[in-house]
Amino acid sequence: MKRKILIVDDAEMNREVLADILEDQYDILKAENGREALEILKNSRKEISAMLLDLMMPEVDGFAVLEVMKTEGWMENLPVLIISGETSVKAEKKCFEYGVSDFVRKPFDNMLVNRRVDNIVNLYELQKELQAKVDKQTEKLRIQYKLLQVQAEKLHKTNESIIDILGTVVENRSLESGAHIKHVKGFTKVIAERVMQDYPEYGLTKAKVDVIVSASALHDIGKIAIPDSILLKPGRLNPKEYEYMKSHTTRGCDILDSIEDIWEEGYQKVSYEICRHHHERFDGKGYPDKLAGDDIPISAQIVSVADVYDALISERVYKSAYSKDEAYHMILRGECGVFSPKLMECFRNVKEELEKVAAAQGE
Repeated sequence: MKRKILIVDDAEMNREVLADILEDQYDILKAENGREALEILKNSRKEISAMLLDLMMPEVDGFAVLEVMKTEGWMENLPVLIISGETSVKAEKKCFEYGVSDFVRKPFDNMLVNRRVDNIVNLYELQKELQAKVDKQTEKLRIQYKLLQVQAEKLHKTNESIIDILGTVVENRSLESGAHIKHVKGFTKVIAERVMQDYPEYGLTKAKVDVIVSASALHDIGKIAIPDSILLKPGRLNPKEYEYMKSHTTRGCDILDSIEDIWEEGYQKVSYEICRHHHERFDGKGYPDKLAGDDIPISAQIVSVADVYDALISERVYKSAYSKDEAYHMILRGECGVFSPKLMECFRNVKEELEKVAAAQGE
């Protein structure tokens, strides 16, 4: 059975053109105004895979529809693509604040419309599948806790499994994250072990290092909530897109919070620290919280260096790879952000080890 798409536009021509583009893959529902759309959503939203919504409509406009959807909590499970002609930056920003997934631009291009709708629908279905898996695992664990009083080691292994599942989702979502996650874990291990050895004041132990290494796989988990139009853009992002991309730090924390009941405290704390703060900078000019100095958790500081190092020595759609030696000196010269002097001392001392890890992993 085909999935359903709701098209909401007061212009009959727009409704018909979009219906013609999408009808081969989807069953089409149509609404000519916001009031009619809300009535359909009230009765049938669970059957709808996505909604294409015009903003400028008489009586009840698109923003009013978004307001109701946000208030009712419908945005979480129903992706919305805005039918847009010339939309101001202010209007687009407001749409993203409501939780809109993407925009369908006029005049309509058949391939782009199909691709945007398919990408968003598939992403939401993937998120639902992930949530179902997490819910199933959560229930299973709760039953096990009551009947068997599962010991800490078993919970520890379960946490690692959850991290692997979430890391796999990121790999499947981003064109470059598969190898990146593996590399970051390897570099994180080398740097963290050196910090443990040289700076005992940070209180790192082998067990804590293991947790940091494992949790480093989640540093970019929030990217599964970033629209394809931004995440998979073949080139550098413009300022508006970059600001939205930066929200992957806080969006990732929202994902982790949604499964907090099954986290061992150590894993939960470190995963959250890394996810939220791996783009902070020692001088306070990072994001999202502009933390400075050692207010930045040491776990996030370590992963930040590992993340930048891998980004430099890896090829990206918008740049060629730097040599390992070039990357090493760029970081030490402060060309890629400001890091802790202590961390940079550790980085100097593990140069050869990092290069061996990169070579072993095939860069």
